[in-house]
Amino acid sequence: MSLSDPVNRRLMSDEAYDRIRDAVVTGELIPGERIKDTELALRLGLSRTPVREALTRLTDTGLVEAKPGVYTRITPLNPLEVARTLAVLKALDELAIRTAVPHLSKSDLDHMTRINKEFAAAVKRNDARAALDADDRFHSIPIAAADNPLLARIVDQLHPQIHRILYRKFSTLYGGENTIDHHTELVRILASGDADAAAKRSAAHWVQLGDLIGDLFAKEQLET
Repeated sequence: MSLSDPVNRRLMSDEAYDRIRDAVVTGELIPGERIKDTELALRLGLSRTPVREALTRLTDTGLVEAKPGVYTRITPLNPLEVARTLAVLKALDELAIRTAVPHLSKSDLDHMTRINKEFAAAVKRNDARAALDADDRFHSIPIAAADNPLLARIVDQLHPQIHRILYRKFSTLYGGENTIDHHTELVRILASGDADAAAKRSAAHWVQLGDLIGDLFAKEQLET
């Protein structure tokens, strides 16, 4: 066995993970849908091994659930579980914002402003994928400035669960303008150096996001 063999297999596993994750986020694979590694491997043009590895990782993120010998399926959307995930992300985001404030540079804040303009443009043209990507990049700046690798890893692990909710929210423009305004105000507060006010602003937005998602469930715009 050469040194390149495990690297190549890992790359294929990463590719399978990314593509299956994206299919779940965008709704190509719907909540509750049963999946088989053989069928996914055929669709992806890969062998079963990297697909199985990807599904194991996706199970760890909560996007896939398996009952051995019975089924492997895309995890159904459960309002209670979504609320629990939001509560954890809210607490982590508050910590990241509060910790990041002393370390954010003018360059960081200018970058966040530019990304928010990209986010606004994506919302305007109804490009949910671009909006989600911009939103991620916007929030990644204070997370990086917080310089807490454990926090960053946990947030990264939880993000896929909420991404499939945010994708639908952005695709319907539901709350898009509100998010643009939130980003703008957050940058303003971060620039003032008021860590408490910035954390409070961020927490309020997570609460509002939870209300919007609750409305999507109530209006049956989210499959369960």
